[in-house]
Amino acid sequence: MIGIIGGSGIYDLLSEKKSIKVGTPYGETSSDIQTGIISGKEVAFLPRHGSKHQIPPHKVNYRANIYALEKVGCTEILGINAVGSLKENIEPGDTVVPDQFIDFTRRRDLTFFDGPDVVHISTADPFCPRMNRILFDVSQNTGKTHASGTYVVIEGPRFSSRAESRMFRNYGDIIGMTLVPEITLADEMAMCYSMLATVTDYDVWSEKPVEASEVIKIIKENEEKTMKNIEMFVKENTERNCACKNRLEGARL
Repeated sequence: MIGIIGGSGIYDLLSEKKSIKVGTPYGETSSDIQTGIISGKEVAFLPRHGSKHQIPPHKVNYRANIYALEKVGCTEILGINAVGSLKENIEPGDTVVPDQFIDFTRRRDLTFFDGPDVVHISTADPFCPRMNRILFDVSQNTGKTHASGTYVVIEGPRFSSRAESRMFRNYGDIIGMTLVPEITLADEMAMCYSMLATVTDYDVWSEKPVEASEVIKIIKENEEKTMKNIEMFVKENTERNCACKNRLEGARL
């Protein structure tokens, strides 16, 4: 089953909806998990920031969210994210399917393995190549899509200073606040993970500073496209023939 983590607009895609509350050793999830049908397949949906978008990025209980999705039977995670662009050719309204990240977060619980079970998974290729390929293929049908990119993850909830943004441009293509540790926790569960990133703005390396109102405006404008991409992805998704399920092999000391 695919677990979708994203904004509340996904509620409208689900038919035969059912709400499930899952207890976890890490506390409460962002919201109850909603299961239902999209494109004829069962999926689970969890709003990352809560049902009323009340949880800021640095306060999301990522461990509880991933743990709960795995417990209800998810083996694959599709993240839906709004991001800023660090490159001229990645324009507001574009879609990016990232394949790498750089972590600049500071205060988050990053792992399920706090000891005594010590695990060092490889995140050399953190995203599922099979899911990424399918996601790119379907997303091209709805607009300009980039097949790869490096996502710079910042702590938030503030946006970058101009100096920070200019630095980040040397390392990455897009910037946001929610990928890590969501993706690495999914990797620790040997789940597949892929992301549909919608570009809402040029980060502040450009002339115009980022404003939350502008970000929200672009998200609203692209919501229909994002929902269509999700529907097509779920329909076209294939069986797990990738190596993601083997991430824990050889990872224990």
